[in-house]
Amino acid sequence: MRTASFIFNFDSKSETDIIFKSIKPEIKNKIPKTNAQIKKEKNRIFLNIASKDTSSLRAAINSYLRWIKIALEVKKRI
Repeated sequence: MRTASFIFNFDSKSETDIIFKSIKPEIKNKIPKTNAQIKKEKNRIFLNIASKDTSSLRAAINSYLRWIKIALEVKKRI
């Protein structure tokens, strides 16, 4: 099993909540061959991704990081 873990630090609890809520539905819609978990604590989001093969893990990492980046960009414009 291949795994990747990320910790994202945000400026405020409200920013953390916004990003967490925007990513949570993506966790429920699983990416094939992967398992992802997300949790939040204060101003941090913890993202853990596991997969049986490296290519699926890489694809999942790219997707989740892109979704977080998009959520941050949208938040900045609103």
